[in-house]
Amino acid sequence: MQYSHEVEQMTCVAKGPNHGPAPIPEEGRWVQVTQIQDISGFTHGIGWCAPQQGACKLTLNVKDGIIQEALVETLGCSGMTHSAAMASEILPGKTILEALNTDLVCDAINTAMRELFLQIVYGRSQSAFSEDGLTVGAGLEDLGKGLRSQIGTMYSTKVKGVRYLEMAEGYVLEIGLDADDQVIGYKFVNLGKMMEAIKKGMSAQEALEKNTGTYGRFADAVKTIDPRKE
Repeated sequence: MQYSHEVEQMTCVAKGPNHGPAPIPEEGRWVQVTQIQDISGFTHGIGWCAPQQGACKLTLNVKDGIIQEALVETLGCSGMTHSAAMASEILPGKTILEALNTDLVCDAINTAMRELFLQIVYGRSQSAFSEDGLTVGAGLEDLGKGLRSQIGTMYSTKVKGVRYLEMAEGYVLEIGLDADDQVIGYKFVNLGKMMEAIKKGMSAQEALEKNTGTYGRFADAVKTIDPRKE
């Protein structure tokens, strides 16, 4: 350590009370964090790229400062899927400080990492008050059966109205309309479950039928339309 001449000539004044960091909630405990390995938590965050054409939802499970689990979900940009593939390999095993200072290939993923870092180090993680936090593997529960992200895609025009294309339940096959041409429900197929059934040997047609359902008052519809054609 090098000191200037002025500092070396100063009289030494004793430091008073040691005012440490404020405790933050971590996995059911209150922790005074002084080092990266003091940090644990499970949480989610959203990031966006500079032109704001794509977004990333990032989920991390951090134990003793090290990322043990990562879920990367992207939307709106085809290149982000490849970036996510690389980021998902990069993140596990790194400390959250390393990850913050690592190029995760895509601006949106980098921004999501920054937002998660802030949440976790300030004790704003989802597992802050959960004793021992969440097990590694909890991130998959966000995806549910079929292991697909929950995506909502809607399109509408003033002249023709709304089209539901994909909902949390799945890919929309038909929209049900009432006598006033207002949407009252829809028919969907859960693509994740459908593909699992096909992989196990079920015919595509049977898998489609078994994993098709309806939402709302679809059964009462006066007419239906295909949102991608009509």
